[in-house]
Amino acid sequence: MAKSSADDEELRRACEAAIEGTKQKIVLSIRVAKSHGIWGKSGKLGRHMAKPRVLALSTKSKGQRTKAFLRVLKYSTGGVLEPAKLYKVKHLSKVEVIANDPSGCSFTLGFDNLRSQSVTPPQWTMRNIDDRNRLLLCILNICKDVLGRLPKVVGIDVVEMALWAKENTPTIPKQTNLQDGVPVAATVTESDLKVTVERELVSQAEEEDMEALLGNYLMGIGEAEAFSESLKRELLALEAANVHAILESEPLIEEVLLGLEAATNCVDDMDEWLGIFNLKLRHMREDIESIETRNNKLEMQSVNNVSLIEELDKLLERLRVPSEHATCLTAGSFDEAHMLQNIEACEWLTGALRGLQVPNLDPSYANMRAVKEKRTELEKLKTMFVRRASEFLRNYFASLVDFMISDKSYFSQRGQLKRPDHADLRYKCRTYARLLQHLKSLDKNCLGPLRKAYCSSLSLLLRREAREFANELRASTKASRNPTVWLEASAGSSQSSHNADTSSVSEAYAKMLTIFIPLLVDESSFFAHFMCFEVPALVPPGSVANGNKDGNAIDEDDDDDLGIMDIDENDGKAGKNSADLAALNESLQDLLDGIQEDFYAVVDWAYKIDPLRCISMHGITERYLSGQKADAAGFVRLLLGDLESKISMQFSRFVDEACHQIERNERNLRQMGVLSYIPRFATLATCMEQYIPGQSRDLVDHAYTKFVSIMFATLERIAQTDPKYADVFLLENYAAFQNSLYDLANVVPTLAKYYHQASEAYEQACTRHISMIIFYQFEKLFQFARKIEDLMYTITPEEIPFQLGFLSGVDKSISAMYKRLQKNLTSEELLPSLWDKCKKEFLDKYENFAQLVAKIYPNESIPSVSEMRELLASM
Repeated sequence: MAKSSADDEELRRACEAAIEGTKQKIVLSIRVAKSHGIWGKSGKLGRHMAKPRVLALSTKSKGQRTKAFLRVLKYSTGGVLEPAKLYKVKHLSKVEVIANDPSGCSFTLGFDNLRSQSVTPPQWTMRNIDDRNRLLLCILNICKDVLGRLPKVVGIDVVEMALWAKENTPTIPKQTNLQDGVPVAATVTESDLKVTVERELVSQAEEEDMEALLGNYLMGIGEAEAFSESLKRELLALEAANVHAILESEPLIEEVLLGLEAATNCVDDMDEWLGIFNLKLRHMREDIESIETRNNKLEMQSVNNVSLIEELDKLLERLRVPSEHATCLTAGSFDEAHMLQNIEACEWLTGALRGLQVPNLDPSYANMRAVKEKRTELEKLKTMFVRRASEFLRNYFASLVDFMISDKSYFSQRGQLKRPDHADLRYKCRTYARLLQHLKSLDKNCLGPLRKAYCSSLSLLLRREAREFANELRASTKASRNPTVWLEASAGSSQSSHNADTSSVSEAYAKMLTIFIPLLVDESSFFAHFMCFEVPALVPPGSVANGNKDGNAIDEDDDDDLGIMDIDENDGKAGKNSADLAALNESLQDLLDGIQEDFYAVVDWAYKIDPLRCISMHGITERYLSGQKADAAGFVRLLLGDLESKISMQFSRFVDEACHQIERNERNLRQMGVLSYIPRFATLATCMEQYIPGQSRDLVDHAYTKFVSIMFATLERIAQTDPKYADVFLLENYAAFQNSLYDLANVVPTLAKYYHQASEAYEQACTRHISMIIFYQFEKLFQFARKIEDLMYTITPEEIPFQLGFLSGVDKSISAMYKRLQKNLTSEELLPSLWDKCKKEFLDKYENFAQLVAKIYPNESIPSVSEMRELLASM
């Protein structure tokens, strides 16, 4: 017999290495082939994808207990054994040898704890029968020793196993327990194995009977027919003995039958009695069930009645109107001392109405008559209270304002400017702020008339304050009146009146804005909060529109809101509050409309004193308007925008009048020298620059553009009236424009542009005028040069005759040219520069003439260019 893998010590060591650390001892290790068997039509066993595996039986001792395991190990990529599966032997319920395997080497192991019993268990195939018997025998012995029971064995005879155990004496390890409970591996001999097998599988007597039977079989092994006949005879003898025994026991059987019949009768009687009792018990049970059913219904009805009474009590409590609230809502006073009771009554009424609505009330109650009647009663209370409260507030607002208007100490008086103070008014209004909020929650439509009443009353107060303040402001401001005629040709040359200080006019306008713009913004903000508009805060933190206590300082503690969030915190509601924002702007129009007339009156007054003060007032207004961009009150922005337009219109009126003054210069028949509006414009521009506040230049730059455009156009039209002196007239005026605006042009970009434009026009006029003077004095010389140039295209240069005497008296001609240039100028300071330009222009022309003569008449002698330059320098 070939050596079995169960005796392979190297395989055992590999298995022990694979389970190292588990504290388990290998009892047996053997190589097998794993597959899933499929039986075909012919009953032959087919194997698919058999995989090499190693089955190892191991034990683990813990105290007095020993646990047994069946391990499946597989080969890794490097040929090293590694654990694949672990089965507990205590769950082994079946050992079945595959009957359809002709070799008998295949078997399956059934475990009762597998999750899916419908899956075919794996099939293990041994190399030979000996390996199979050796493994199965070891499994059975361990089950008997450790578990005290054997699994079900199918497909193999126990006798066959015993015979195999006798013939084979393998050495297998088993575990014994030392005194300290530690398992120790020991060697089991053939005799030990045989004793174990015989003790566990068959008894000693059974073994002897088997040996005798086997001996008989061996004795008759060669006499099959005789043995068969012997068996037949023995069978016949046994049958005859059985028949005889039956016949002998007939009296006993009859006696037994009689006893059975008597017992049957007793049983029938008992069955009849039991049937009667069963019928009575069934009726009794039905009666009991009926009683229990009625009892359960009564108990349920009692519980439902209790619950119903509790719910009705709660509903009645919700429907009850407290007498103190009813009295307050129908006939209570709205004095400040009783406002707490009014607020509590409003809160109760709001909660009661909300509690009778379907989301807060069970839908089954909503259609009850009592609920409908109570809802109607509450609606009547609400209507009565809203009507009474609205009437009181309308009268209250009117009485507050009438009281303030009747007291002259609230307004500016002669010799005393008084800043409007609405702190007391707002304090009294705040007393009813929560009442307004409750009125809004009760009836939104009631706020419209209240808002109109508040706006109508407060508008009278604001307009009276603005009118009195503006009148006293104008009366207390002392300023000299500056003329509005700056560029008129008939105006005197003295400009001393233009130097009058009118800064107090701008300061008065700034004070008007400083006092009233924050007041209007605060009133708009207070109105929005007080009248429960759902809009962001109207006064952003740190804006110039915050209320101030005096004309200059901003009081950061002046807080007139009612606890509503700032704009940044309420930014998310801007979209859904657009309707309220439109209603607010409409109400603010009613509140503040008409007050702009007093601002317009201050602007008109300032314009009459000094039109140029429109520049500083425009800058002040623009600064306030830029401070109102962060979502300030809408009407205040409109007011400032209208003021800015009004100031721009007044200044445009001044600019248009000045332009008409410039255009009236054309009416003079003869214009000589520098026009009067040129230096006057320089004076005007200097004054305008002094009035510009900060960097606000748009208004002034637009005026400059219009002024200079009209000035240059008028200058050109006047020059065309006398073409003979047009160039002299233009160059003198353009030079005067440059000289008078030189300093301003260096700092004002708009004037710098027109300065360069005047410079170009001056150069063009100079060039035309100088060319005319040169040609007039040296006409023969340049006509001869032009004649030579014309003849060179038709005849040869040698045929052109030379003209004598055209250069005679050249020094006299140059002197006459200087005198002619000097004669036409009215601005003597321009003569040196013009004479230098004239000499340069003449030398350039003479140089071209000298080159032409040298080319055509090389033998003719004329003064050289250097001689002519020396002659001009000596003049």
